[in-house]
Amino acid sequence: MARCDQCQNDYDNLMIVEKNGQRFGFDCFECAIEKMAPRCAQCATRVIGHGLEAGDSVYCCGHCARKAGVEARA
Repeated sequence: MARCDQCQNDYDNLMIVEKNGQRFGFDCFECAIEKMAPRCAQCATRVIGHGLEAGDSVYCCGHCARKAGVEARA
């Protein structure tokens, strides 16, 4: 039986996600998001949509980017 890379739950039907050459197995989307989605550099919310990138930072929305001093169009 396979094991979820986030919660360590034993599960025989993991979904496999590959990113930058690394493979991960998850038993649910919640675990995949927790392990792989970046956090907003301003409010720490998990960014599961498009978000905004500025330099090495990711923001969940234009509001957070502007609050961090980044010129952003929402």
